Amino acid sequence: MAKLRLGINIDHVATLRNARNATASALPDLLRAAEESLKAGGDSITIHLREDRRHILDADLARLKKHLKKPINLEMAATPAMEIIALRTKPHAVCLVPEKRNEITTEGGLDVVKGGAKLAGTVNKLAAAGIRVSLFINPDAAQILAAWTSGAQAVEFHTGTYANATGAAQKRELKRLQWAAKQAHKLGLEVHAGHGLTYENTPAIAAIPEIVELNIGHFLIGEALFVGLKASIGRMRALMLKARK
Repeated sequence: MAKLRLGINIDHVATLRNARNATASALPDLLRAAEESLKAGGDSITIHLREDRRHILDADLARLKKHLKKPINLEMAATPAMEIIALRTKPHAVCLVPEKRNEITTEGGLDVVKGGAKLAGTVNKLAAAGIRVSLFINPDAAQILAAWTSGAQAVEFHTGTYANATGAAQKRELKRLQWAAKQAHKLGLEVHAGHGLTYENTPAIAAIPEIVELNIGHFLIGEALFVGLKASIGRMRALMLKARK
């Protein structure tokens, strides 16, 4: 079974900072949060540079890229403006995500079937620059095939439906994710997962052998308010390792 990596999303450290002062030099320090997250057990840092810049700023991306020694996973919409930023900054990875101005958080996966040609163009440009490209999709057969056809190296399955479900409905969603991970892996896609993951619902996802990366943010940053980043991330890492065994 492949090692399971943990990406820490620090968007909401920036949300807290921006409530008082929306500049990269303001407190809490985003770079410090990233460094402490990596020390605590994170393998990479995930940030979502939204078009409305509601949390992460362009200057944050540049600063993190300059100082961090571990990978940055940049979540972004597949737009020409974002392409320019990614190609200029060259993070280790880009995850293309759907984005709506009025949403509170990402509500589901990309429709790769509908956006095929356009998305493939973005994927090819980023990949040619040496950036690993993943597509954030729902665990759906047509979307998996379209993602593979686009040339993406990885898919990240949206686990929000699973996380929000309970009882039998959650078990059905888990089976759907297990099946989807197998299909994506058979096609040669690297398989990631994320959204809505907590201490309670992560182990079942971590136990899926084809998944090699989880990206978790909101829950871990919220938990850190009470126990600190080291304890928050350390406990998640321990649960992941236990589930993997």
